[in-house]
Amino acid sequence: MQVCIIYAGKDRADTSLESISKELARGLESQGHSADVFNMYVDTDRKLSFYDYIIVGTNATGFFGGRIPDVIRTYLSRAGQISGKRCLAFVSKGGLRSQKTLSLLMKVMEGEGMYLKLSEIIKKPDIAFALGKRLNVERNF
Repeated sequence: MQVCIIYAGKDRADTSLESISKELARGLESQGHSADVFNMYVDTDRKLSFYDYIIVGTNATGFFGGRIPDVIRTYLSRAGQISGKRCLAFVSKGGLRSQKTLSLLMKVMEGEGMYLKLSEIIKKPDIAFALGKRLNVERNF
């Protein structure tokens, strides 16, 4: 399966979110899937139409949570045909109200027509690797 992991942190060089995304990809690759990781600030014109499963990650932009970077909405609206794609939303632990940030991210993804299969709050890269190893991205026919 072709899996795409896209992330947008507080700024262009969010290394903690990058390491979580790469460990998630490593866990998926251990299952035999192909996983690509893209930073939404850097890889602005990627089309996600040919991916089977899309994973979107962010962290809260404010201490109290509930806000996501504006680049996520823009990126998803320009990502090609993603309506109906199965996906996962994740937020790295940060701020007081991570669940509120996760809910907003899910709402934005569903607004693009994506089919949300799972959502997670991921605190550390090793937890992301474990999630990638157990994540079922196979098509359910």
